[in-house]
Amino acid sequence: MESKTVSIGIIGGGLMGREIASCFARWCALLDMPVTPELVAVADLNPAALSWFDRIPSIRLKTTDYQEMLASPDVDVVYVAVPHQLHEKLYLDVLNAGKDLLAEKPFGIDLESARRIRDAGVSSGRFVRCSSEFPFLPGVQRAIALVKSGVLGRPLEVVSGFHHASDLDPDKAANWKRMSATCGEIGVLGDLGMHACHVPLRLGWRPKSVYAQLQKGYPQRPDGKGGMADCDTWDNAMLHTWIDLDGQETPMRLEMKRLAPGETNTWFLEVLGTEGGVRFSTKEPKTFWSFERGSGDQWWKKTDLGFGVPFKTVTGGIFEVGFPDIIQQMWAAYLAEREGVLDGRFGCATPDEAVASQEIFAAALASQASGSTVSL
Repeated sequence: MESKTVSIGIIGGGLMGREIASCFARWCALLDMPVTPELVAVADLNPAALSWFDRIPSIRLKTTDYQEMLASPDVDVVYVAVPHQLHEKLYLDVLNAGKDLLAEKPFGIDLESARRIRDAGVSSGRFVRCSSEFPFLPGVQRAIALVKSGVLGRPLEVVSGFHHASDLDPDKAANWKRMSATCGEIGVLGDLGMHACHVPLRLGWRPKSVYAQLQKGYPQRPDGKGGMADCDTWDNAMLHTWIDLDGQETPMRLEMKRLAPGETNTWFLEVLGTEGGVRFSTKEPKTFWSFERGSGDQWWKKTDLGFGVPFKTVTGGIFEVGFPDIIQQMWAAYLAEREGVLDGRFGCATPDEAVASQEIFAAALASQASGSTVSL
């Protein structure tokens, strides 16, 4: 199959920028993929971060001025990974430069910012999506398929969340994610919330109301310079919501935690109904649980998953999927949808879904402030 080459630029050469570069370097693992990304440019304020990309032979431009990248006719698509307070300006600059965009969550520092970015994407006519990789895991795809099949019966409850323990250590130095000025008042909701919201929103499960329990961690952390820095963001969030699921009013709990003892990086989903249920967690990435009942009995069935991803690869079906694999799957989905060949496979989070998640977060802040349930 002849493959079309798309030139990519990255703004933000940190952790995720390097992960994306690695994903492109392994693109040959994908089978029958009609689009091939070529990383041609990277921009970062830190020259040391740029130096890492010396190992990528396709890169023709490394710059500390992202506007230089945006002015280049060689760049088709831009991926941006920067602190939340910079999202709106950089995303709008990308769109105004006539480039397509894969944005990082939360798609702006707050709801109004997210709405302006979405509207700019529509008016510019550019192809815009938001990063969210966990739905591309085989267990999540299996859960989505079973939910859509209708075999779960009358819906009873949904739980979707993302936990890690990055903030448990009080001696961990403060960074931009611990300060509202740079992370946003939504705090952990902006950091982890899209991960919890993407699948429910894709299934059409928009909350009608939200009751939030938000929790802050340590009020100060070392500033890395011998002093202490104030930390004022929310670190943990439990959002109790009501959704309409198959015509039934159903409780859905969204969980986002940076203070979750025992969790390194755990995404999870559980959907329960009267006739069946599904449960998946990255804590056991090869294990998928499904609930069934019949003839007076009920049981949970454990299935060992292989490499069942939306975009087929050279990897044998018996092997397990890892984080680099689902990053590649997300990029395959972005480029395939941009080219019009997604063909019914799961796609990246849309601007409307990103805005919908921010609507949930704004309602959560209002609920926390008032101590009451807030309608959306």
